[in-house]
Amino acid sequence: MEPLLLIAAGVVALAVGIAVLRRYGPRYRVGRLLAATRIVPIGEARMLADGPARYIGISGRIDAEDEFEDDAHRPLVLRRARVQVRDGDDWVTVDEHRQAVAFEIREGIDSIAVDTAAIDEGLVVVLRESVGTAADVPDRVPNGIAPDALVRLRIEQVSSVEHAIVLGVPVARDDVAGGVLMTAGLGRPLVLTTLERDEAMRVLTEGGTRRPLVAAIALASGLVFLTLGVALAFLGAVTGTAMAASPSPSAAGGDPRSSGQGPGLVGDPLMAIGLVVAIGLVALVATLVYVRITGGRRT
Repeated sequence: MEPLLLIAAGVVALAVGIAVLRRYGPRYRVGRLLAATRIVPIGEARMLADGPARYIGISGRIDAEDEFEDDAHRPLVLRRARVQVRDGDDWVTVDEHRQAVAFEIREGIDSIAVDTAAIDEGLVVVLRESVGTAADVPDRVPNGIAPDALVRLRIEQVSSVEHAIVLGVPVARDDVAGGVLMTAGLGRPLVLTTLERDEAMRVLTEGGTRRPLVAAIALASGLVFLTLGVALAFLGAVTGTAMAASPSPSAAGGDPRSSGQGPGLVGDPLMAIGLVVAIGLVALVATLVYVRITGGRRT
């Protein structure tokens, strides 16, 4: 098979894999960050707050002074309830109620406050969900929604008795307890989950396995095709140049070591060098794409 066909197939497969993952919307980005961001001790994160901005992760016990209770009398630090209306294949939020208090993540004697106002798409917890119609909650849907429209209520909450993983940028702040705040930054959201990473991934994919499997197969196939295509193209360039440089006997049977009949590069070495450079660039781009879709830099 022609190397260019393999490279083209690899690019197409990578594009398909990325497109499938992009269908998850912000959840894809959150999952990518959870999978790739380096977790550091809270003491180290506090020291990083005084230097250049770094997107890192911390983990520890949730601690707060002013918890509030839910209906089951669990002590909470954050509760978000959203009413969403079905619109085609998507769900559109039409009403949201949020309650939160100041809290921090503690590890031993070290702690970092969490910017509750910055928690949005990055909240990954066990969902409590109920589904009905707009007629069931007429006071929580806007006018013009058909009474039989499909509606769901989603409740997400964080308890002060749980452990959490928080991803974000630690910054020095004098107005928070401990003087350091974990917040969004560097173009990335603040992520908080009370689940292990594998469980969080299942929540982000809503328990589905088909689309992640399709994406994984497409990405793996794309990388394999690109690798084979680049390898074949490189071998073709090397062998083509070697054959062009090999001596050929003269019709007169003269000594190839004699003047005027020695071996020479009858091919185009500049073309071969250019091809090798192009292959290197393709390999570099493929590597960058792979790093990008699997989480980027960890620090």
